[in-house]
Amino acid sequence: MGRPLTALDKRLISLFASDGRLPMAEAAVRAGVSRPTVASRVKALVDDGVLRFAALVDASRAGGLTVGLVGIKLEGHALEETVTKIAALDDVSWAAVVTGRYDIIAQVVTQGGMEGLYRFVNAGLNSVGGIASSEMFVVMKATGKWSSLPPGLLREWSTKASE
Repeated sequence: MGRPLTALDKRLISLFASDGRLPMAEAAVRAGVSRPTVASRVKALVDDGVLRFAALVDASRAGGLTVGLVGIKLEGHALEETVTKIAALDDVSWAAVVTGRYDIIAQVVTQGGMEGLYRFVNAGLNSVGGIASSEMFVVMKATGKWSSLPPGLLREWSTKASE
C-alpha cells in the first residue's frame, strides 16, 4: 500500500487540490511553514507518486467530449494485468479494480460521441482480452467532476496545437 501521509502532506495536498497554480510561497504562508519545506514536501509527494499536477477538464462544460463509465467483468482472475492494460488504452482516463458487480470500472473520454464510445468497446476493450462482459454508462451531465484527459486525446490535441 501507499506510504502514510503526515499532517503537513495532507494540508499541502488540500491547498494544491483547491488551486494547482498556487505559488509555493503562498502555500508556505497558508501551511505555516517555510517555502523550502513546502518545496521539499511537494517534491517528495511527486517523487513517491502520491501527488501529480495536471490540467483537469470539466467535460460537461468543454463541449465536444463524451464521457462513459464502463463496468467490466473478467473471464478469469488476472485483475492486476487486465486493469493495467485497460488503463493504458488511449481513451481511458482511469481504471480501477472494484468490489461488487464488476471487477473493473474505467472512465472513457472521447471526442467521437457515441461512435467514439462504440469504437472503444468494439476495438479498444476487445484488444485487451479476457473480458467476459462490459456495460457502458454514458455520463449525460456531471456536477463537480473534473477529469484528466486520456493519453490518446492529449496526444491528438497537442499535435493539433502545433499545426
